Amino acid sequence: MNDKPEKKQESSLFLESIGKVTPIKSDKRSIVPTQKPKAYPKKKTPHIADKLTLSQTEPINILQAEDTFSYSAPGLQKNVLKKMRRGHFGLDAELDLHNLTSAEAKRALIKFLHFCEQDGCRCVRIIHGKGYRSENNLPVLKNDLNLWLRQHQEVQAFCSAAQKDGGAGAVIVLLSLSGKYSDQDDAQY
Repeated sequence: MNDKPEKKQESSLFLESIGKVTPIKSDKRSIVPTQKPKAYPKKKTPHIADKLTLSQTEPINILQAEDTFSYSAPGLQKNVLKKMRRGHFGLDAELDLHNLTSAEAKRALIKFLHFCEQDGCRCVRIIHGKGYRSENNLPVLKNDLNLWLRQHQEVQAFCSAAQKDGGAGAVIVLLSLSGKYSDQDDAQY
């Protein structure tokens, strides 16, 4: 019962199968700590509140393709609309609603006005088109905007744009200053 010859035979068979081996001179390894990836916060989708909550008390006329329209909130000076038409307020942002359905346009408008409020935009232009390709040449988006903008809490005034800025196919909107910006303006004076 001598196991040594079998072990020598197995050992030589093993060495033959693995081939030529070079011995390791040092058994110490340098372990480099791996860098964990930096954590980054997940982007939150902003909660956009629907601010089309004000009820409309006075009747609104249905607009035709070339009709202009305007609105000013109660308590706003009368010359504000004149200044808006003349371009005294610089435009901070623009939204184009061409080729959108009424529902898509409403979502885009609410999102746009929300981000304008967050960014501190004061005066914006919204391009709605004249509605020549609508049924009976009755502009759908133009009439919708006339209602929606009157109902929005942050809209102080709006009027059809000057001819060079889109005429009856666009509207200039004056937004109220966000609370965070009105405090800064008060501190400057």
